[in-house]
Amino acid sequence: MSSENSPQNPALPEPGTEPRKPRVAVVFGGRSSEHGISVVTGGAVLGSIDRSRYDVLPIGITTEGGWVLTADEPARMAITERTVPDVAGLAEPGEGTVVLPVAPGSREVVYSEPGSVPKVLGDVDVVFPVLHGPYGEDGTFQGLLELAGIPYVGSGVLASAVGQDKEYMKRVFASFGLPVGPYLVIRPREWAAGEAAARTRITDFAGEHGWPLFVKPARGGSSVGITKVDGPEDLDAALAEARRHDPKILVESLLRGREIECGVLEFEDGPRASVPAEIPPVQSHDFYDFEAKYIDSAPGLVPAPLTEEQTAEVQRLAVEAFEAASCEGLVRADFFLTEDGGFVINEINTMPGFTPISMYPRMWQESGVDYPALVDQLVQAALRRSTGLR
Repeated sequence: MSSENSPQNPALPEPGTEPRKPRVAVVFGGRSSEHGISVVTGGAVLGSIDRSRYDVLPIGITTEGGWVLTADEPARMAITERTVPDVAGLAEPGEGTVVLPVAPGSREVVYSEPGSVPKVLGDVDVVFPVLHGPYGEDGTFQGLLELAGIPYVGSGVLASAVGQDKEYMKRVFASFGLPVGPYLVIRPREWAAGEAAARTRITDFAGEHGWPLFVKPARGGSSVGITKVDGPEDLDAALAEARRHDPKILVESLLRGREIECGVLEFEDGPRASVPAEIPPVQSHDFYDFEAKYIDSAPGLVPAPLTEEQTAEVQRLAVEAFEAASCEGLVRADFFLTEDGGFVINEINTMPGFTPISMYPRMWQESGVDYPALVDQLVQAALRRSTGLR
């Protein structure tokens, strides 16, 4: 599909006409267990995007997968009384659904209600998908936009899929020489063939690397479904919790050290790293889980108290991880600074938490890019890129 400078781009005016503002569809919600945090992120983006530069179309995806128009009311999309919002509570009245174009060359979004003539809502120039987890952050949604020929914020199909599947993420990093900690994968077929044998593999892994272990969904995020397992007596409950979110399970050994995060953002001259942050131990939580991140708003240290050499090293590794997975737009890279002084990469997140309290925006704020400028930079990067092979 054409890039921003192509005459086919509808954001560019025809000769003799007034230029129109690029139209950004902010898409949030989705079918994953991270639905609520995606809605919060969507509210933060809607509340910060520069309306003097962009027209905005808010689109929600329900937990059942329906696409709906929602109220453009960011204040209703925040966590209140320890409860996360959902798309169903924001949807416009009626049974209408939103339909994206299915063929390259058309960017018209249509709203359809039963028994009514479909309404054309206008062209969309770029999609800002603030979707977390499966069916949004894993390459499936990105593939839909590639088929439609619509530019979008963030990584493409391959990088999104790699970033969602922690097994293949680690395999890619290891192949590029990035330091990765010990891990074990239990696939659905292995579990179906013999649960006892799968458990034995895990306890053998613990015998080699020690307890505690972390048991998690292989394709999840926001620390949903993750359990710290101190011994074999807690293993069954942890496996059941992980499998509730994903039939593929990842088991990781505990890496003793400090948790360090670093943001990567794509500029015109390439990706750059932010100042890093540190996630200190949370006294009220066993580890940095979902409630610590989003409900109790556990504070992180920005910038992280590192030496200049350590800061430079983690920034270098973050950009290398971004490039190794062929990422675009943005990434948050998570590391452990181990007791021997080396960095081990834990994972990347191709659509990191993007709420005002999230670490990714905070790191860029400290690096001189505030939240509205960060949103603008991501939209501009998406408009510069073409869809398709690149």
